[in-house]
Amino acid sequence: MKTLVRLAQLLAALSPLPALADYKWNFPEPVTPIARDTLHIHNEFMLIITALFLVVFAIMIYSMVKHRKSLGHQPAKFTGPTGRIQWFWAFVPFAILLFIDFVLMGIPAVHAIIDMEDTKNKADMVLKVTGMQWKWQYEYPEAGVKFISTLSTPREQIENKAAKGEHYLLEVDNPVVLPVGKKVRVLLTSTDVIHTWWVPQFGVKRDAIPGFLRETWVKIEKPGIYRGQCAELCGKDHGYMPVEVHAVPEPEYLAWLDKKKSEQAAAAGGADRAWSKDELLAKGKEVYEKQCAVCHQPEGQGLPPAFPALKGSKIVNGPLLSPAGKIIADSHVDRVMNGKAGTAMQAFKNTLSDVELASVITFERNALGNSKGDMIQPAQIKSLR
Repeated sequence: MKTLVRLAQLLAALSPLPALADYKWNFPEPVTPIARDTLHIHNEFMLIITALFLVVFAIMIYSMVKHRKSLGHQPAKFTGPTGRIQWFWAFVPFAILLFIDFVLMGIPAVHAIIDMEDTKNKADMVLKVTGMQWKWQYEYPEAGVKFISTLSTPREQIENKAAKGEHYLLEVDNPVVLPVGKKVRVLLTSTDVIHTWWVPQFGVKRDAIPGFLRETWVKIEKPGIYRGQCAELCGKDHGYMPVEVHAVPEPEYLAWLDKKKSEQAAAAGGADRAWSKDELLAKGKEVYEKQCAVCHQPEGQGLPPAFPALKGSKIVNGPLLSPAGKIIADSHVDRVMNGKAGTAMQAFKNTLSDVELASVITFERNALGNSKGDMIQPAQIKSLR
């Protein structure tokens, strides 16, 4: 009794720490039907297997204690099943486990799996997710909105030159915004290797595979910011590919969508005016740090042979276009817009705007140890598409 009292006192002393136990030992709070079903089934299965564990070990311990040699028990002399009783004790546990597997565990699991795969029934909107080394592209096809989402954790934190932030490696520059209470059909693909879009609180973890269009769905029930990451080993910066989703009420979502449309229209309009060299260099530096520095390094030194240096590169310092204003094969413009098959150099033609492409090309030719002195206008990139 004294031991029980002391145990109760110890638990009372630890009572201010319930949240710690929740975060350390339990699933994160589910905010979608899929996540809630997953947690429910997990808890149900844990109860079943714990009960099986206790019953089996109780029988084993009872048998060892009550039939030990010191009490005078002698081992049986038979080998193999010699009578009905042996067959009975072989089939009864088998039947019990069969019932548990197919009825108590199988039916709930099948129901949850069918529900997870029901992506098209009564979906309110579509979100297309494209994985690429090492960022995500999000597209709202019905609204005509598309943008790139990349890690926003400062390099100083990654290189241990500054204290880690609250959301270290789980923060992005352009988060996904989704309305609360709406069923969102999520389409996934990839431009290079296999990535996995994973948000623990959604109960969603689906591979994005090159050449395939896979799907899942979410219906967020609670406003908030939900974070995840790529859960597939997709290359050297696999750990720098987070997912950040902002779940907001529908009016707030619609306002954000209108803002994104205006930003895209402004960006498209920017391709129709002449940009100064200083403007292109400033914009290009910003684009380079977000899109290119992860492979070619902040100073352009690269990581050969996989990621060649841009400093002194023959491609960067070669001609921009042909005398007729056309793209030259394996030129700087061609490499940035169309990438190179069989290498880690991806095509940016469909992920960057005309302004971003023109500015980053101009920046690479006039910075990072290069000084070509030339430039290319967004209007020229627009015509080359």
